Amino acid sequence: MANIILGASGRVGSAVVARLVEKQAPVKGIVRNAEKAEALQATGADAAIADAHNLPALKVALRDGEALFALTPETGQEENVLGDTNDVLTNYRAALAAANIRKLVGLSSMGAQHREGTGNLVMSYMLEHAFDGLDLTRVFIRPAYYFSNWLGYLESAGETGVLPTFFPTDLKIPMICPSDVGHFAADVLLNDDRDRTIYEVSGPASYSSDDVAEAFEEVLGKKVKAQQIPRDQWAGTLQSIGFSKDGIRNFIEMTDAVISGKAGPQGNGTITAEMGTTLEAYLEQALKSA
Repeated sequence: MANIILGASGRVGSAVVARLVEKQAPVKGIVRNAEKAEALQATGADAAIADAHNLPALKVALRDGEALFALTPETGQEENVLGDTNDVLTNYRAALAAANIRKLVGLSSMGAQHREGTGNLVMSYMLEHAFDGLDLTRVFIRPAYYFSNWLGYLESAGETGVLPTFFPTDLKIPMICPSDVGHFAADVLLNDDRDRTIYEVSGPASYSSDDVAEAFEEVLGKKVKAQQIPRDQWAGTLQSIGFSKDGIRNFIEMTDAVISGKAGPQGNGTITAEMGTTLEAYLEQALKSA
């Protein structure tokens, strides 16, 4: 019986697969196309092709599983962000109900304790409550803000010396390396956790946009300054990179929740864990891999 990994070609999912392969644990990654499946098999994992919106394919993919790593996919392009999430989670639940899986590890997010008012983070609240009543152990991992969210700015920051940010430049928030999250999740899949265990996971430090700009300076060898995007330009900025109207609305609501502190860790009733990769080490590795 395998550990089934949804989103196995993503930053976190691929790290889950790699750690399980390293531990010689049975693992099958779920991806969307044959090319990704071949790449996954080359790492030593089994692979299956299924889309989160294709329930019959999901049922086939999950039928030989013992544990499932699940996440809520998002692109910012959905016409109805939370409606799309509900459709995906409904399929997950139906596929789980038809399988013999006994443990679910869900990739949630900090701020998932709130039912509303946090934009995209409501997707994580929905994930944490989508499987109530099923006969399986549910464990959720709430990571901090991913270092990888800054990677899209690395090239332009090197060219212009400016790091754009939606946050006040001195606002420090918990951040984390996505592969650290994946490795942690793989270990959780193999652990004997109690039902409804929630881990809140962060890196070794909180960082501000100013700190990120300084880290960019270190790895790029040139001056970089963080600059907050004026609020009246947020929607236009997001639209220019392909966000839908509802994607924009949810992203802005999430950003406001982060700035206000609402999207911070819950603390009470959760287990906190600290991973070791620093922002500087992550960026140096990202540059080497580019």
